[in-house]
Amino acid sequence: MNKHFVGDTAVLLGRSLRHIARSPDTIITTAIMPIAFMLLFVYVFGGAIETGTDSYVNYLLPGILIITIASGISYTAFRLFLDMKGGIFERFQSMPIARSSVLWAHVLTSLVANLISLVVVVGVALIMGFRTGTGVLGWLAVAGILVLFTLALTWIAVIPGLTAKTLDGASAFSYPLIFLPFVSSAFVPTQSMPGPVRAFAEHQPVTSIVNAIRDLFTQQPVGTDIWIALAWCAGILVLAYLFANLTYRRKIS
Repeated sequence: MNKHFVGDTAVLLGRSLRHIARSPDTIITTAIMPIAFMLLFVYVFGGAIETGTDSYVNYLLPGILIITIASGISYTAFRLFLDMKGGIFERFQSMPIARSSVLWAHVLTSLVANLISLVVVVGVALIMGFRTGTGVLGWLAVAGILVLFTLALTWIAVIPGLTAKTLDGASAFSYPLIFLPFVSSAFVPTQSMPGPVRAFAEHQPVTSIVNAIRDLFTQQPVGTDIWIALAWCAGILVLAYLFANLTYRRKIS
């Protein structure tokens, strides 16, 4: 690793964050769709959905947080695509900076932007009646899972950002990721689903992540869900990171 990696990453991170500060609509847009889903399901569908809990917003919030991240990482691919097409990468290559710092700046920018969006969504959920008795350690555990999941999806987003041919193609990859929570335990218990759908829902990563966060919020024993969730996040992160860096090296070689 280049000895200037940390300093170079910090400089490029500052550049990306300034772009977001000048265009806060990206964070607002990221938060609007999950909030709309939350309002729709709580106030329109919530009364007809049996979850075994007194408050549907308490049941729903973990899945909404996942959707917030899935919608937010599309902007990583969007910004990366614009930099690729704008010739910024070629300019950086002519400068004595760590090459990997370019990608890490985009990834850390995504992490910061998504954390802000998550805070906004949780704030709206509190207004809607979300309550949790979990303590500081519980919140830290939830934050850790969400950060790991954000990093995993962001490194996935780097790949289309580097390889897409069009702007729409760079962000279209996020649509299946946004849809995935709908076939999980995010909105309804998986027990209510027909056989094949239930089998898929119970063995895909979102369900274990949502269940782990929900148990932490309700102060229930997390059991194996938290370890399965961490394994999914770590596995996706490692594979996405390796493939993204391989794609990057091929692009700039």
